[in-house]
Amino acid sequence: MKVHVADHPLISHKLTILRDEKTDSPTFRRLVEELVTLLAYEATRDVRTKTVEVKTPVTLTQGLKMAGPTPVVVPILRAGLGMLEGMVRLIPTAEVGFLGMVRNEETLEASTYANRLPDDLSGRQCFVLDPMLATGGTLVAAINYLIDLGATDITAICILAAPEGIAHMEQAFENSPVPITIVTGALDIKLNENGYIVPGLGDAGDRLYGVV
Repeated sequence: MKVHVADHPLISHKLTILRDEKTDSPTFRRLVEELVTLLAYEATRDVRTKTVEVKTPVTLTQGLKMAGPTPVVVPILRAGLGMLEGMVRLIPTAEVGFLGMVRNEETLEASTYANRLPDDLSGRQCFVLDPMLATGGTLVAAINYLIDLGATDITAICILAAPEGIAHMEQAFENSPVPITIVTGALDIKLNENGYIVPGLGDAGDRLYGVV
């Protein structure tokens, strides 16, 4: 498993505003979209391409186009929805699937309550969107779900990650034959006793959409 912490001043700037408890939901949503687009540049470095010939106004030349099969973007509901627009802005031709997952606040275990995905992901590159890699339970469950459907290359994009979550992921996929990459805007200090990232930015879903 590969872990890439994106080190860019614009990412750090936007993260700082997201962390601020005074940042309102509309601003938070806009900044998440912008931040995810920046992270998506890093996450798509190994997107599959093919060589094509193109005629410019001057001459024939060779270039690259995205190769099939089409990548699949999978936001984890509900907070992952706030990341979707920033991702598909960069890859507008990608297909979008959805995974509804919830974490038990007592056991910190994740369970799936809804999915909208192709029955067969064989040969597909998948990009999973989950704002917070905290304990890692939700992301491990989501990635295992995609592997069971045949996904052959999986990249998770997270705004923040905790060392405990990274360690859980590394242990869970130590012997996985499927290439797995984590791209995150920052690696924070730790988890607190409630399983929240410190310093973090609070509950991403609540800050995106309010408490319902």
